Amino acid sequence: MSDTIAAIATAHGVGSISIVRLSGERALEFALKLSHKTKLTPRHATFTKLFNQNNEIIDEAIMIYFKAPYSFTGEDIVEFQTHGGFSVSEALLEELVSLGARFALAGEFSKRACLNGKMTPLKALNIQDLILSKSALAAKIIARNMQGNLGELLEKIRTDLVKTLAFVETSIDYADDDLPSDLLEQISTMCEENSKILKEIYTLSQSKKGLIEGFKIAIVGKPNVGKSSLLNALLSYERAIVSDIAGTTRDTIEESFKLGTHLLRIIDTAGIRESKDVIEQIGVALSKKSLEDADIILAVFDASRVQDKEDEKIFDLLANTDKKIFWILNKSDLENVFKNTQNKNFIKLSAQKDITLLKEELQNYLNSFDSEGIMVSSLDLINACKISSEAIFRAKGLLEESSLELFAFELNLAINELARFTKDFQRDEILDEMFGNFCLGK
Repeated sequence: MSDTIAAIATAHGVGSISIVRLSGERALEFALKLSHKTKLTPRHATFTKLFNQNNEIIDEAIMIYFKAPYSFTGEDIVEFQTHGGFSVSEALLEELVSLGARFALAGEFSKRACLNGKMTPLKALNIQDLILSKSALAAKIIARNMQGNLGELLEKIRTDLVKTLAFVETSIDYADDDLPSDLLEQISTMCEENSKILKEIYTLSQSKKGLIEGFKIAIVGKPNVGKSSLLNALLSYERAIVSDIAGTTRDTIEESFKLGTHLLRIIDTAGIRESKDVIEQIGVALSKKSLEDADIILAVFDASRVQDKEDEKIFDLLANTDKKIFWILNKSDLENVFKNTQNKNFIKLSAQKDITLLKEELQNYLNSFDSEGIMVSSLDLINACKISSEAIFRAKGLLEESSLELFAFELNLAINELARFTKDFQRDEILDEMFGNFCLGK
C-alpha cells in the first residue's frame, strides 16, 4: 500500500461542491506542491488556490489535511473541496496523477481502512449498505448496526465457538485428562442458543431485503381491470397507455416512485389470460415471472364486471404464494356486480379518481418493518449467518452422538464463516484456550 491514491469522492455530475480525496505516503507532498504552501495544520480547513505544474490556476478550494494514523484510511489523507461540476475536479485529479498518484480502485479507500485497522469488514459493509439503502427506515436500522451491536454479537458467538472448539480438541487429544462433567450440557446449550440467534438474523434479513434494495411491487390481473390506470395513479403521471382494448399492455413496464420514506419499484404486467397471439403470450409469461420476483403483489379486479374464469385463474395463480398481496377491487365508483366468492379483504377504489386508501395501506405495511432485531443486508453476510447457524445446529447433534471429530469440523466451518466479518481465525487461539483453561502440558 505504498502507492498514493486519488479519487473523486462525490457523486458524478453538476453540484456546488466536489470533493477529491488523496491518501498515501505522498499525500501531503502533493498537496503542498499544488497549493504552493510550506506546511498544513492537521484537521484545519485551509482556503487556497491550487496550481498545475505550469503554474496555471486550477481552482480556489478548501484543503484539509488528516495526518496518519488519525484518518479514515489510517494513512495521510488530504481532501480538496473544489467547485462542483465535471471539469474542475477532473482537472485536479489528472494533476495529482501527473505528480505521481494513481487512480484509486473501487472501494480501495475502505479496503485500506480495513487493512490498517480503522474499521472492520463488517463496518465497511454497513457503510456500503447505508449508501445504497432505499428508505429512511433501512438507514435507521443500518446506523444502529454501525454502533457495534451486530459486530459485538458476532464476535461473542465466534468467541463461544473458539472456546468450545478448544475443549473438544482437548477431549480428542487428551482424553485421560479430567474435564468438568457439566461441560457437555453447557456446550449443547451454547450451540442451541447461538444457532437460533444466527437463524433469526438470517430470517429477519431475508424478509427485509426490500428496505435496502427497494421493494418490488407487481400489479397483476386479467386484461382491462385498470392495472395501467393504477400504475399511472401511483406514479402521478401518465406512464402507461390506458385503453379499453384488451391486451394493450404487451410488455412489463417498470418504474420507481417514493411512498413516504420508502422507494418502491413497481411493475405493470400484461393482463393474464389465454391468448393465441404470440406476442401477448410472451407478455403473459413475463407477467408470471414478475410475480416470482416481486416482494408485494397488487391483485386487481374489476368491480363493474361479473367474476369469470379469467378472474378465477388469477386467484389460482396467487393461491400458494407467500408474498404479501393487496386485493384491489377497482372501478368501485361504478355499479358493483363482482361477487367476492373468495372472501378476500378487498380495498375498494377507483384508480382514475382516488387511490389514497391503497397508499395508506401500503405505507402502513412498509412502516411495520421497523424492528429492534438485528438485520443485515449484505448477501455474503446473510449467507454466512445461514451457513454458520446450520453448521452449529449439526454440531449439536453430533455432540449428542459423541462424534467429536465431526463436531469439531462443523464448528470450524461456522467459525471460518463468521471470521470473514469479525477477525481472522488463528489456530493459536485454540492453543491459548487449551493451555490457559485446561492446564495442559504442565
